[in-house]
Amino acid sequence: MSYDVHRLRLWIDCAEQQFRSHLEALNALDAAIGDGDHGTNLTRGFGQVLNKIKTNPPSTPAGLFKQIGMTLISSVGGASGPLYGTFFLEAAKAAGDQPQLSEITLAQCLQAGLMGIQKLGKAEIGDKTMVDALSPAVASLNASSDFAEAALKAHDGLATTIPLVAHKGRASYLGERAIGHADPGATSSAMLFDCLAGI
Repeated sequence: MSYDVHRLRLWIDCAEQQFRSHLEALNALDAAIGDGDHGTNLTRGFGQVLNKIKTNPPSTPAGLFKQIGMTLISSVGGASGPLYGTFFLEAAKAAGDQPQLSEITLAQCLQAGLMGIQKLGKAEIGDKTMVDALSPAVASLNASSDFAEAALKAHDGLATTIPLVAHKGRASYLGERAIGHADPGATSSAMLFDCLAGI
């Protein structure tokens, strides 16, 4: 199975729809341990991404990823813009100039994206961040190229954030009061992998 621009655009269309339909739920999660605007920020950012794609359609996966990354960094407030933006910019670098990506190459792109997030945010598994969902999902992809299994791993990782004390971001200021709440970034990351598994 291969992933060209058209197919990858379906992924981003799905992600925008997911974030928009779960805007209030994502905001509620974020309100418990953050600023309360995670859903609003992602919905606005991915809406801007879709507008950019329609106005200036990219011709390669790398071009698409770069456009997504730059748009998210410029249009999304809080931490999610720079983090998700970096994720896609690093994926673009790994994609090179190939017209389509194999499952293995796409997994490598997502691995590069994860590494970019960890370099920027200095987060590891167990810090109660999006890395808790992304890392097991990407590891699963690199092991098996099974996108449905990777999505399940993302949800497993998301579930592990609920009993954790946060060590990064605004949630880290809450100490034990963050226990019992899922991390909003891990939640949106799991949604992203649900969409990837569905295209």
